[in-house]
Amino acid sequence: MAEERHRSLIAFEQYPCGFLFPRGVAVARLHYNPLTMTNHRIQAHFQESAELKIKSAALLADPIAQAVELMFTALSNGNKILACGNGGSAADCQHFAAELVGRFERERLPLPALALTTDTSILTAVGNDYSFQEVFAKQVQAFGQAGDVLLALSTSGNSPNVLAAVDAALERDMRIVALTGKGGGAIGKRLTDADVHICVPHDRTARIQEVHLLTIHCLCDGIDVALFGEEAE
Repeated sequence: MAEERHRSLIAFEQYPCGFLFPRGVAVARLHYNPLTMTNHRIQAHFQESAELKIKSAALLADPIAQAVELMFTALSNGNKILACGNGGSAADCQHFAAELVGRFERERLPLPALALTTDTSILTAVGNDYSFQEVFAKQVQAFGQAGDVLLALSTSGNSPNVLAAVDAALERDMRIVALTGKGGGAIGKRLTDADVHICVPHDRTARIQEVHLLTIHCLCDGIDVALFGEEAE
């Protein structure tokens, strides 16, 4: 009954898909041209992403190369790479670890990399018993050793649990490769001269994530080249 009374107060327009929209929304859609408006927005996304990647190539090539050297040195010495981040950055961590444990573009032996974003029992236990801020730091304390590398992803540079993981890694004499944006935030300020900061020069999260993904591919390729040399043409 309550739902019927509520419906009586609002005029609805039903679309062929079966969804009901308030009539104001329906009227607005009459002025929406999906071919021109959507295509324009799609092209704008591609254009902005492409422009940022070209700009970032010039600015970030050196720190990415430094990160490759740092990771290659750690792997050559029998150390490993841990990775942490939230949301889309968590997916990037898993992507990176999968490329190293499996392969990127060349057949090779597995390389030791671990995403700290995948064990739901650890994440929920630590989040429940301590705090969500500690879900990565506890794992760094458990698995991290001197000489290991922490790949820390945060588009804002201010994710509290990633920052806590950075602190835990530094306490264990690990090195940090930080992928950030928006100026680098608190994480950028926490790094030492022995660490590497790859800060995307943009404030839009989606664009930062796109450059982070390309950076991860550059890191994987750089590690392979450091191990095996350039591929023959």
